[in-house]
Amino acid sequence: MSKEKTGTKLIANNKKAYHDYFVEEIFQAGIELVGTEVKSLRAGKCNLKDSFVKVESGEAFINNMHISPYEHGNIFNKDPVRKRRLLLHKKEIDKLFSAVMKDGFTIVPLKIYFDKSLVKVDIALCKGKKNYDKRDASAQKVMQRESERILKEREK
Repeated sequence: MSKEKTGTKLIANNKKAYHDYFVEEIFQAGIELVGTEVKSLRAGKCNLKDSFVKVESGEAFINNMHISPYEHGNIFNKDPVRKRRLLLHKKEIDKLFSAVMKDGFTIVPLKIYFDKSLVKVDIALCKGKKNYDKRDASAQKVMQRESERILKEREK
């Protein structure tokens, strides 16, 4: 009998995506990897900062996601920023493609994590923020922190 692992373990988070985009809808996707890449992910060596998703010929691919080469991988290591295929249902791919083509959305990976023993990626359909939107968001964060600090002081 095999023991089934439970829970999720976060590998990498794309905080910059929340700063640069309005997140409209989130999809969960599997990702096609080779063995040494999975071992590298278990060590937490992944960067989503400049990555994006592109739909080509009916398939979704994640580009510019950097997975560091596995130390003991020698000849089995692949290119760290190679294009990797995402595993999505056909309806999801069609929905993403049509939104990108007609509505001006972009597809951005938000986080990569282990779900049980599988590597999953949360990708989001996003609209870009303008500079004034970013300033408004940061001002709201500052006001929220300030109000929480004041409430905390009143409790004492």
